[in-house]
Amino acid sequence: MAKIVVVTSGKGGVGKTTSSAAIGTGFALRGQKTVIIDFDVGLRNLDLVMNCERRVVYDLINVVNEEATLNQALIKDKRTEGLYILPASQTRDKDALTIKGVERVLKELSTVFDIIVCDSPAGIERGALTAMYFADEAIIVTNPEVSSVRDSDRILGILQSKTKRAENGKGPVKEHLLITRYSPERVKKGEMLSIADIEEILAVPLLGVIPESKSVLKASNQGVPVILDPSSVAGQAYCDAVDRFLGKEIEHRFTQPSRMGILKRMFGGE
Repeated sequence: MAKIVVVTSGKGGVGKTTSSAAIGTGFALRGQKTVIIDFDVGLRNLDLVMNCERRVVYDLINVVNEEATLNQALIKDKRTEGLYILPASQTRDKDALTIKGVERVLKELSTVFDIIVCDSPAGIERGALTAMYFADEAIIVTNPEVSSVRDSDRILGILQSKTKRAENGKGPVKEHLLITRYSPERVKKGEMLSIADIEEILAVPLLGVIPESKSVLKASNQGVPVILDPSSVAGQAYCDAVDRFLGKEIEHRFTQPSRMGILKRMFGGE
């Protein structure tokens, strides 16, 4: 049976889809047959980040409603062996997602894949709750700012009380913290929460710290998961996060001000 991993947060715009694409790609690169499902019904961004928007014919809602089979809807990634995408619908409402329909889809996927990554929409509406409901593990994505961390804390409460595991009295959803857009230089200036601040508030094991990097936006615009850019510090940090998730003990990088950051400050740079 596949492991179901939800990538979630309370606040929008923190990097969930970027993280889902990078982490899902990382799993596939390490030999785990992986599918990434876009649960953001009505918007749909995962196909853009994965550069497969022109190949979308059927979507998650079509499969949930039995209007198409998984074989018809799944899109094979052209760059990474063993990686597939199940896109969301742009024309349907989130109410089209039903627990029974999603459960049937996940059960069918579990017979084929090692890991199922659920890219959750922001907030606590139907799409987000459905994406979280069947999770075995959750990656909570947060930015180092108060509103983002507060909303992530709300999501933790939902993971602990409104998932299938919670309802059935099984072991809790295993939680991982992923901090995105982190700038040690700005933390030092007091403009961002520190890693220690966030860990103290959320009390969730730290999976990774993704540094603030222009390469993330560049990769998204080009439709290439940033983890495939070995020269990018963000890509390297996602690689580390994937390895930690799969059980490796790796020291966290990019958490201290860089020498370049000090030089920039000395000479008046940003």
